[in-house]
Order: sequence, then C-alpha cells, then structure tokens
Amino acid sequence: MSLEADAYAVLLPAIDDLVLTDPLARFLDQGGRALLMGETRAEYVARSMSDARRRGESAEKLRALTGRITGLAGPALVALDQEPSGIRRLHGLVPQLPDNEALHAMASEEIERVAFRMAQAARGMGVTMFLSPVIDVVTGHNPWLQGRTLGTDAVEVARIGCAFIRGVEAAGVVATAKHFPGHHDIDGDPAVDAATVSGGADALAPGMVPFRAAIAAGARAVMTGPALVPGMDATMPSSLSATTIAALRGLGFTGLVVSDDLDAAGTLRGQRDVPTAAVEALRAGSDLLLLSAANDLEQVRTRILSAVAEGSLPDERLTEAAARVRALADSMG
Repeated sequence: MSLEADAYAVLLPAIDDLVLTDPLARFLDQGGRALLMGETRAEYVARSMSDARRRGESAEKLRALTGRITGLAGPALVALDQEPSGIRRLHGLVPQLPDNEALHAMASEEIERVAFRMAQAARGMGVTMFLSPVIDVVTGHNPWLQGRTLGTDAVEVARIGCAFIRGVEAAGVVATAKHFPGHHDIDGDPAVDAATVSGGADALAPGMVPFRAAIAAGARAVMTGPALVPGMDATMPSSLSATTIAALRGLGFTGLVVSDDLDAAGTLRGQRDVPTAAVEALRAGSDLLLLSAANDLEQVRTRILSAVAEGSLPDERLTEAAARVRALADSMG
C-alpha cells in the first residue's frame, strides 16, 4: 500500500446522518477503511437519539449505507456508539440492554447473552465496531460522562464491562473499551473545555482495574481520552500522549489504539489544529484517529504525509498504524 493510502487508512471520520458525501466516497475509494455513524451534539448531550432520527432511520437504510461503504473500501470498520449505559446510537433498531440498575442485578452470563443478541443484530446491518463500553470509574466530578458510566466500584464496572465485551466480540463486532487511562474526576467537559483530570498516579490506580480486565476479556480496541491527565502525562492530552499509550501497551494490550475526537477542545487545548493533532496522535502510538467528517480529510492526509517527508513522523509508524487498521477491517470480511 502507498503512504497516501496509509494516511487515509488511519482516519475515522464521524458523520451524524446516513449520507455518504462525495468527499467521503473519495476518502473510502482512496484508502479509507473506517467510518463512524455518529450523532448530533444535542443527541450526545441528551444521551438519546431524536424523535426525528427514530422515525426516519431503519435497518434497511443502515444496510444501504454500510453496503456502499464496503463497496468502496472493502471490509471496513463501520463504528458507532452503543453503550451499556449512555449513548445508544441504534435506538430501537436492535435489542437493547436494560438500564444500569438492572445491569447490576444481572449475572454476567445474562449480560453477555443480551450483548450478543444486540451486537448480532447490528452486525446484520453491516455495523462492525462499537465504541463501547465506557469503563471509566467516576468517583468525583465528571460532567462529560454523566449518565454514561457503570458505577463507582471498579470491580463491578469490570464485571459488567467484560460481560458486554465478551458478548459483543462473540457476535463478530469489535468492542472498544474507553476512555484510557480513566477519568475519575475532571474539571469540565473535554468536548468543549480544556479539561484536566485531578490527582496523581495513585488516583488513577483504581481505574486501571477495568482496563486490565477488558484486555483479558478480548477487547480488540481501546480508546484513549480527550483530556489532560497529569497523573499520567502532565503535558500531552491522552490521545496524543506517548507516555499514556505506552502505559496501555504495558498492560499487555496488542490491539487497535483509537484516539478520542481530535476536534475536542480538551485535545486541541486552544493551540493545535486537527491536522497537527493527527500527526501528534500517530507519533504517540495511536492507530485510528477519530475526527469530524466536517474536517478537510485531504488536508489532514497532506499534513500527515508532510510530517513523514520531513522526518517528524517515522514512515514505519504510519505504516504500522495503517496495517493494524486494515488487519482488523479485513477480519470483518
């Protein structure tokens, strides 16, 4: 594969509808292997899909979109948020997990069975990747993840999260544990604020429990967070942090490292642009870079290729990341 194709293979553009625009079609035709079916900001904040979306979307429409994606790209990572507690992008189109209270009362095997049925239905519509579960153990202030977490007990979060992962993966859908290294207490919403996680390394330790368990349970992807976590790296936000990604690899994780949204204020922190963040994320060890499809993807690719040409991004790092994306996408074929 060419470096030009590699620079598209590492991108995960997010759309909030079911429209494959001409630029996105070119992206997929020229090397892109992943697309996120996202939601609007209002839906994200509400933790619920709009009535208009529920009325207008159908399994047939999703299959038409995923079919067009794979027609252009071949086997692809068609991703969406389908969280055990929180954002459920597929609303009534698949069997749903029960609410948080019920999940805590369920045996792990029962959670696994329900997650399997949900993921199996999604797979039937061409969805191949869930950006879930959220396994952050939030014990303090966190406006970003409010209504999206599984509790404050790290062992119980690990139990539910791992049952979900096992069920989803058994159905042939990639599960993505997020958001490493955990966000137990944060001073804002990193989607819109230059937010920072409080405390040092000791404060992060309980949050490592679910991530270790998720890796052992077979999660093929882990998403890093969009905030600054000084207990891990005092300088770089997690998705751009070589220290953070090295710590994740140090837990024995050999799968796909997915960045959180490069457009997030917590990642850009008022100074970077998205193409710069893309280069920094790759250099740090991220493999698949989440960003809004509203970005000029060609410009992002050009910046990545310029960094390779200048020597600030080793070509083998780009090739490694692209190969990891392609291998996982090809397993969906």
